[in-house]
Parts: sequence; structure tokens; C-alpha cells
Amino acid sequence: MHSNASLADFTLLGGPLYRAGQRLGLVRDKTDTVMLGFVLGALPWMVLVALALVEALGHVLFSIQAIGAHVRLLVAIPMLFVCESFIDPRFTAFVQGIVRSKVVPDAECPALESEIARIARWRDAWLPEACLLLITVLWGTATPQENLFAHLSGHATASNPGEGSAATWTSQWYWMACMTLFRFLLLRWFWRLVLWCFLLWRVSRLDLRLVPTHPDGAGGLGFLELVHTEFTPLVMAISAVQSASLAQDLASGRMEFDAIYASLVLALSVDAVLFIGPLSVFSRKLWKCKVKGKGDYGELAQRYVIAFERKWLGDGAGPDEPLLGSPDIQSLADLNTSVGIVSNMRLVPASPSMLMYLAIAALVPLLPLVLFKYPVTDLLAKFFGRLSGL
Repeated sequence: MHSNASLADFTLLGGPLYRAGQRLGLVRDKTDTVMLGFVLGALPWMVLVALALVEALGHVLFSIQAIGAHVRLLVAIPMLFVCESFIDPRFTAFVQGIVRSKVVPDAECPALESEIARIARWRDAWLPEACLLLITVLWGTATPQENLFAHLSGHATASNPGEGSAATWTSQWYWMACMTLFRFLLLRWFWRLVLWCFLLWRVSRLDLRLVPTHPDGAGGLGFLELVHTEFTPLVMAISAVQSASLAQDLASGRMEFDAIYASLVLALSVDAVLFIGPLSVFSRKLWKCKVKGKGDYGELAQRYVIAFERKWLGDGAGPDEPLLGSPDIQSLADLNTSVGIVSNMRLVPASPSMLMYLAIAALVPLLPLVLFKYPVTDLLAKFFGRLSGL
């Protein structure tokens, strides 16, 4: 007999930063880490603003050329923690669901429990986050010196060449402290994605009991759609950072507006790989389930319609048996529905609505970039012009 405790308590929240947040009272109800995210984003931002005001760089920090700093600290970092607060209960519910519904048979539960215990050890270990922190520090120090302060000093350089080349405490704090923190938290999320993908891959290797006529159209794995829909805050965070970086390039003249389209396609492609691609690990099993289901239900349908035709249309049909309200008619309709479900069974547990949510989350933060090509005043003038008929 397997122990349901570890399966029921599955979570991807853990590690040194999570435990520090618990000790500081910034993690509530074990899964609510939103406050931790706001604190991690707001404190470095306040120091950044204070340094900028002391060094009389407020005009630089609050210009469009530095919008990326505000978006990373005040939008992206909190959204990373909003996402983990939303999605971690879905992770738990998914594991509980596949065990309760017998998608994972009792005989396979010990193997699943072993994999979850392994993931828990990786999740709680200090070494992964230490390595991620080391990578981000090396990443920052390896940045070419001439580009290290480009974004924060670009405005000053344009107005006074030679002034922007000098390093300031503001730019050093941003690139050495704020960017290191942001990169660390982003890589920490990607590490969590690796753990989740590993779990999905190990689950796909189990002897799953998939049902081709399951109403979710994915053999019983349809709950994964709800899980991956909760990635929308993470998608929005990534897209918001991309939008801010593009806005900086457009404002400084380093990029033409038409170059945004290629960036848009790239962003959607990356999101598809990160948040839809992992679900394809079940495609092989779903394909086998669909093929077997079409064969089994096709044979059943053939036998049933032959018997139905013999009874109701053949020479031996009973004239006195009423056709109206006959359970045979309802059974034929139910069988037709079942065959249709098998034929329409998806090979990836992702519905069009899930794809729509992820696409909207990726596109909404990019919409303000339209204002670089169509300023608000021009749009309003055209709107009221058409409205008034001028």
C-alpha cells in the first residue's frame, strides 16, 4: 500500500528563499507568496529612486529610456510570485486528481510517490538556488563595461556626450543589485518549470489508465488545461519585460517599429515552447489510446447498428413494439456521441480556450507599443473626426 500523504501534499514551493519568506511572515497559508514578491520588488526600487534623486538623475530614471527598470521591479517580480501563488494549488490538485480518478492505477502509485519525493528533495535543496545566484552574479560581471550603464545613462548621453559614460551609484545599484535579483528570480522560476516538466515526463512513463471516451477529450488528463492556464501571470511578466525593452529601443531610435512584429512572433513561439510544449509528453499515450478507442468503439458500433437494423428495419421487426420512446434509439444516440468523442480526442491536453488565454496574456502587455506608431492625440482626433463626420 502506498502512502497518500506525500501525493496529497505535493508542492513546488520550497527552497531557501521560500523558507526565508516564511520566517519573515511574508508567506501566508503556505502558498500565498504575493507579499514576498512585492517586498522583493519594491525595496530595491525605492533604493534606486533614492539614489537617483540624490544624484540628480530623476529626469533619467523617470524617462521612457528607463521604463524597463520600473517594469522589472514593480511589475515582473511581483507577477512571478502571483503566478506561483495561483498555480501551486493546481499542481497539488492535479496529482490528487490523477490518483483519485485512477488515471494512475494503484499499482503505479508507489512509483509516482518515489518521483515526487525526488522532486521534493531537489525543490528544498539549497544548491540549485545557490547555483542560480552564482550564474546571475557572473552574468552581471560578464556584461561589457561600455554597455553596463547604457540604459540609465542613455538620456544624459544624448543631451551631453561624455557625461553618460561615467558610472553612477544609481546605475551600479540597478545593474549589479536590481538586475541580479530579477535574473535570479526569473531563473528560479525556470528551475521550477524544469521540475514540473520532469514530473509530467515521469507521469507519462507510468502505465496510465486513459479512457478514450472521457468527456474532457484528453483521456482523463484534461485538468492539465486548468493547470497551465494559471501560467498566464508568468506569461504576462515575460511579455511586460519584452514590451518595456522594446519601448526603450523605440524611444532611443535603436529600433524601427516594424521590427516589433518579429519580436512578437518570437515571444509567442517561446511561450508555446515553455507552456504548451511540456504537455506533448502525453501525445504518444493519447495517440495509442485514441487508436485503440476508435478500433474498439468502431467494432462495438458496427455490432450495434447491425442488431439495430435487424430489429427495426429487417423482416423480423416487431410491428407492435412502439418506436417512440424506445431505449434503442437513445442507446444509438449515446453510442454515436461516444464514437464522436473518441474521434475528436486531442493528442495534447490543451484546449483552444487555454491557448487563447495564454495568447492574450502575451499580447496585452505589448499593446502600448502601438502608441509609438499611432500617438494618443492622433488616435483621438481620428476617432472624434469619424464620429462627427468631419
